[in-house]
Amino acid sequence: MSTTPLQAKRRGFDYKKFLANNGALVGLVVLCLALFIATPDFLTEQNLLNIGIQVSTVAVLAFGMTFVIVAGGIDLSVGAVAALSAMSSGWLFATAGIPGGLALVGGLVVGLLAGAINGLATAYGKLPSFIATLAMLSVARGLTLVISDGRPIKTSAEVSFLGGDLGVVPMPIVILVLAALAASFLLNRTVIGRSMYAVGGNSEAARLSGLPVKRIRVTVFALAGLFAALAGLLLAGRLDSAQPQAASGYELDAIAAVVIGGASLAGGLGKISGTLIGALVLVVIRNGLNLLNVTSFWQQVVIGVVIALAVGVDVLRRKTRST
Repeated sequence: MSTTPLQAKRRGFDYKKFLANNGALVGLVVLCLALFIATPDFLTEQNLLNIGIQVSTVAVLAFGMTFVIVAGGIDLSVGAVAALSAMSSGWLFATAGIPGGLALVGGLVVGLLAGAINGLATAYGKLPSFIATLAMLSVARGLTLVISDGRPIKTSAEVSFLGGDLGVVPMPIVILVLAALAASFLLNRTVIGRSMYAVGGNSEAARLSGLPVKRIRVTVFALAGLFAALAGLLLAGRLDSAQPQAASGYELDAIAAVVIGGASLAGGLGKISGTLIGALVLVVIRNGLNLLNVTSFWQQVVIGVVIALAVGVDVLRRKTRST
């Protein structure tokens, strides 16, 4: 029995669809193979652990950014909120005399509140998310400098534990896995997660269908602030201190990781696994360039090109869908 060309096409492997859905993963595999060939130090146990530790902060920050971008927004303040949260936790412990565990929780609460303020300004204040979060970036970074007087602050043992080891596994990697599972569950298995896709896809249709769009937006930004706070505490734990200029520029890495991972800046599309792969791509590129002794100046050039390519792919992907 002969098959028609159409049936053969249906039975065949759709490479274009596979690359569209898994382009970041394919790129990561190719990148790792290239670095393995270029330098024998890349696939060593110590280097892979270093990559895991380095990606933890960027990925956790990007998980929160995924919620915002899926819901059709943008958050430029996550790096500054991360620094403010870590500094607030350090100040509560070192200056206010709050026990270390409560100081850690206090840092998380600061991030949650900062994100909620972003959401309120966007949803109820009618400010574009770009403007609202740009203002928060300045406010949070300024408050960080005010609290610290421009100097590092010693963190509690509980925060330092986040940057230590759990047996043979670095604690940042453990936190990364737990955060990825929690973020994936929120986005894929809860009502609020499904609502994010609806609001990002078409906010007016979501409103007409009865979804509380404003409350969803506030929740989305609050979650981004919470994940930013966790990322800031992870970074402080690694450095064993809260630094006033910590996480500077990390918001760009977070946005890039989400877009590289397949999310659309127009909203309504994105997944946590893709964001994790996007963060790995960025960190592996930096790690590989360091191993190859490429200067930090050229590293910035390469990362900029990667971000531009990722956004270009997103634009082409949207044009393809609209035709």
